[in-house]
Amino acid sequence: QVQLVESGGGLVQAGGSLRLSCTASGRTFGNYAWFRQAPGKEREFVATITWTSGSTDYVDSVKGRFTLSRGNAKNTVYLQMNSLKPEDTAVYSCAAGFVFSTRGQDYYYWGQGTQVTVSS
Repeated sequence: QVQLVESGGGLVQAGGSLRLSCTASGRTFGNYAWFRQAPGKEREFVATITWTSGSTDYVDSVKGRFTLSRGNAKNTVYLQMNSLKPEDTAVYSCAAGFVFSTRGQDYYYWGQGTQVTVSS
């Protein structure tokens, strides 16, 4: 059974940092991504990575603040979030698939989500 498990969310003050992790079990994937959804808003792409090349893409609002990287095992990715802002508050979900995409529909598996809250 394939599962994606996220961890690392929490409450942090503006300007602080958090690191989210996403670990896949059951199989490996070629691409991982993070999406987020704030209350009353649509789900938004945050970042994506291709495992083999390490190529990444980010939504403009997090460029220079967030970094998506690969873990040592081919089933874990990390989203390092620095200089957090209140507008980063959302439920962050990890997704896995086989294409380099910013669209949620291109990912087959999703984690349960982890809450990130940034206080002002």
